[in-house]
Amino acid sequence: MSRRIAGRDTPRLDSVAKVSGRAGYAYDRSFPGMLHAKVLRSPHAHARIIRIDVEAARALDGVGAVITRDDFAGLDAVYGSFVKDEPVLATDRVRYIGDPVVAVAAVDERTALAALELVQVEYELLPAVATIEEALADGAPELFPEPPRGIVPDYGAGASGALRPVSNVSYEFRYETGPRDVWDEADHVFTDEFTFSRMNHYHLEPFVSVANADAGHIEVWSATQSPFPLRKELARMFALPENSVRVHAETVGGAFGAKHGPRAEPVAIRLSQLSGRPVRYCMTLEECLRTISQHSAVIRLTSAVCADGTFLARKSEVLLNAGAYSDASPLVVEKAGYRVPGPYRWLRIDSVCQGVLTNTVPAGAFRGFGGTQTTWASERQIDLIAQRLGVDPLELRLRNLKDLGEEFVPGETPFDADMRAGLELVAGAIGYRDRPRVPGRGMGVAIGMKDGGGVNKPARARVRVATSGDVYLESALVEMGQGGHTVLVQLVADTLGCALERVKYVAVDTDHSPFDQGTNASSGMAVMGKAVLEAATRVRDQVLEFAGEALGVPAAELTLHDWRVTRDGTAQPVLPLIMREFGGTGFEFSADGYFKPTLTHAAPLEAPCVFWEGGWAAAEVEVDVETGAVKVLQLVVSGDAGVIVNARGARGQEEGAAVQALGQALFEELRFEGPDLLNGEALLYRVPLAEDLPAVFRSITQEQGHGAGPLRTKGLGEGTMLPVAPAIAAAIADATGAQVTGLPMSPERVLDAIDAAVVGAPIAAETEVHSGVAM
Repeated sequence: MSRRIAGRDTPRLDSVAKVSGRAGYAYDRSFPGMLHAKVLRSPHAHARIIRIDVEAARALDGVGAVITRDDFAGLDAVYGSFVKDEPVLATDRVRYIGDPVVAVAAVDERTALAALELVQVEYELLPAVATIEEALADGAPELFPEPPRGIVPDYGAGASGALRPVSNVSYEFRYETGPRDVWDEADHVFTDEFTFSRMNHYHLEPFVSVANADAGHIEVWSATQSPFPLRKELARMFALPENSVRVHAETVGGAFGAKHGPRAEPVAIRLSQLSGRPVRYCMTLEECLRTISQHSAVIRLTSAVCADGTFLARKSEVLLNAGAYSDASPLVVEKAGYRVPGPYRWLRIDSVCQGVLTNTVPAGAFRGFGGTQTTWASERQIDLIAQRLGVDPLELRLRNLKDLGEEFVPGETPFDADMRAGLELVAGAIGYRDRPRVPGRGMGVAIGMKDGGGVNKPARARVRVATSGDVYLESALVEMGQGGHTVLVQLVADTLGCALERVKYVAVDTDHSPFDQGTNASSGMAVMGKAVLEAATRVRDQVLEFAGEALGVPAAELTLHDWRVTRDGTAQPVLPLIMREFGGTGFEFSADGYFKPTLTHAAPLEAPCVFWEGGWAAAEVEVDVETGAVKVLQLVVSGDAGVIVNARGARGQEEGAAVQALGQALFEELRFEGPDLLNGEALLYRVPLAEDLPAVFRSITQEQGHGAGPLRTKGLGEGTMLPVAPAIAAAIADATGAQVTGLPMSPERVLDAIDAAVVGAPIAAETEVHSGVAM
């Protein structure tokens, strides 16, 4: 395949539409007679609902429908990945401040809000648990006294899962491999505990849905990453066949993992069914802050090492704060437990991860999910070990990194990236080895790694070529700012030898688009790209075979370019050949493509990953030892694209992830006082600004060339989210000797670490080893 277009710094195909305001979002969708929805949310963290009175609200002029728990009678109106426990509207009880209780549809939002003021809800307060420690304490109140509903995946070797193994634990994942007696060989066994803060996704476009539905049919326009899983879930919830549910997935204004599964859709649908009119439900930013979040975490690592720094074994206990409902927590629990080892050579791994239910905002998928939490802890402990052993942190990493082509764990895909090369690249870019020893200034490096492409994820695509040579690309990859449509169009244009302008990406619609599991796990290029390339290649071959028959020459001797077939330097337009064969109606060539990883239970997570997404970071900081304030002077990040298809898009993905990580490293978090969210408003929640960027901020996209996608590509966009915070923490330690173990690294937290280092507080006590088991 030639690369006339793929690999160039091609502008995004949707850039003009977006900057001019012509791009179509679910937010913009409107219909005649459309009603607008608003939701009454619980003011209590945990309470039993005694009575709901909505009669006055229903009687208000301009109100089209009011729904409560009673209006879902006979329907299975709960949802969640693996575990079904989150109701559309609260049933017997509310479980966090912000839990939806009543919804109203009215002629405008003002009237809907006025109707909500008339609703009366009587609660019986129940004791609440806000933290992991409170939820797991003996005698803690149970959030879900009833048995869980859900499934446990059919895991492969070494892995296992459990629904609600103990009270207030939604899901537990375990993984172990390697000989147990490796612990006996250790010269040192270190145990450290780390905390990870909780962020909001803060996508620009809020959760929004427009529904036009009746008892037998649902049509919904939604800001969703996963239109087909959403269709399936809505069909189950509303007791309809899937072919009676149609989901339009329009351009999405940012997601970062938040826009999987039902959000605004069920409320809009039920109000539409009962009012007989289209209903738009658009949440405010404050509602988004109280709908889904990232998982905070407490992570305890016990690692065995030799005196020379060789890694031997790691045991991990990861506790994720799942919030009030399970949502996608089981998936995040699984990935966090699996990704704890990082890209290092451990002979023994013993990992357990739990999603702990609390009376706080539910948590779900977030960019790099599971990998962000465990990379923070893993990389921080490596720096602690290096300090204890008197070894340079970079050298300790290089000594223990796995090689290109080495297995992550038995049965898993071998590493398709040179981890050492990436680490040396970023270290060299900031001058790590030659850094000046200036008081209060230091440098640090870190590495992140995650399995990419999803687990056993299938993808389909279709390419159609009209008589004119115009091309239609159909796939369910959702454009949400990552530039996925542009790179897939580039693949098609290169394969068919046509200009980018000839290829149209058809709007995503579950009634017409080929099936896909969703836009997630950096799978757009490596998974959907393979399906698209196969479809484009097959339709090109159809055209060449047709032209060969029409011209009486072997198809293998023809090439296709600009809707002409060429043989021995002589070009022949395809259009006259089509018209001669099919007449005035012309013809349309069409072909489908398909890709799915190989299913094998030799792999711990059901199927080997498609590719490994690496992220490398190096930082230089200046620390004010009097105040704990940290200024990042340099930040260099790098990911491996395998082969770059769109340089501008690759840079955007790498730098976007790094800036999100910079915010989490230094200041961004959802702050709770007990179960109360203190900064759940736009003016109170701090996100990175342009002025927060370091004076030197560089991204270097590598082309190591080992990817599994088309042209040997890999996915991007999550890898550089992983190593930024630990690289900054390592730089703080280099500057001051202080080891920060919690996020964000606020001045108060940094100052506490500096004070501890000054008075000689021990970093951590060494763990004893007995009978081959870390105690």
